[in-house]
Amino acid sequence: MSSLKATLGILFVSLMLAGCQTAATYQAAPEANLKPADKAQLAKARYEKVAVAEPFRRAIVDYHRKEMPGSIVVDSDNHYLYYVQEGGKAIRYGITVGEEALAFSGIAKVGNMAEWPKWTPTADIHKRIEGLPASVPGGVDNPLGARALYLYQGGRDTMFRIHGTNQPEYIGASISSGCIRMTNEDVIDLYSRVKLGTIVVVLDPKHGDSPYNSKMALQGGGGPMAQ
Repeated sequence: MSSLKATLGILFVSLMLAGCQTAATYQAAPEANLKPADKAQLAKARYEKVAVAEPFRRAIVDYHRKEMPGSIVVDSDNHYLYYVQEGGKAIRYGITVGEEALAFSGIAKVGNMAEWPKWTPTADIHKRIEGLPASVPGGVDNPLGARALYLYQGGRDTMFRIHGTNQPEYIGASISSGCIRMTNEDVIDLYSRVKLGTIVVVLDPKHGDSPYNSKMALQGGGGPMAQ
C-alpha cells in the first residue's frame, strides 16, 4: 500500500509540475564520472532500474536564490536538490525524502565523504526493522548506494546524509525512513563536484520551490548543460 501511495504521489506531482513550468532539456548524469568500480557494481545491481519521472530527472535550471556557487540546497518539501553554479544556474536533481530528512533543516557542511559506503543501522532503525545486521558492507545492494555525503554542524555529525539508493522508483516521493536519497548515477555526479567543507542549506518546510508558484528555480530554456 505504501508503494502504491508513493507511486500515485509521484504521478500527481509530475502532472502538476508539467502544467506550470516551461519545457526543459533533461540530461542524464555523464558516464565519464563513473569509475571502473562503479560500472562493475552497477552492472550487477539486482534492483529494477526504473525510469525516474521526468520532472525529477537531472536538469539545468535558472536559479534565483543567493547561495554561492558550489553550494548544495535541499528542498525536502518538493523533492529537489540543487547544486548551485555560476551565472544564475543550478543542477537540479530529484530526491527521495524520509522522516529523518524532514526532521532536519538549517546550514551544515560536508564533513565526510565516502564511495560505496558501508551502512551501520542506528538503534532506531534496529527497533523498526528486526533482524538487521550490525553493519552492511558497501555495494550496489547497500541502502546507502554508490556515494554518501555526511553533514556536520559545529564539527559534529548531524546524522543527516545525502546518499544513493537501490530504490530509484521512489525518487520524487516521501517514504517511511531515510535521509536524502538520489539515484546512484546522480549521487556519483554530485559527489564528483563536491568537496569537504561544501555548504549545504536544508530549507525549512514551505520555503522551497512550490510547483504552484515557482520562485526559487525555473526550468532552463535551452541553455548549455553542465557536464
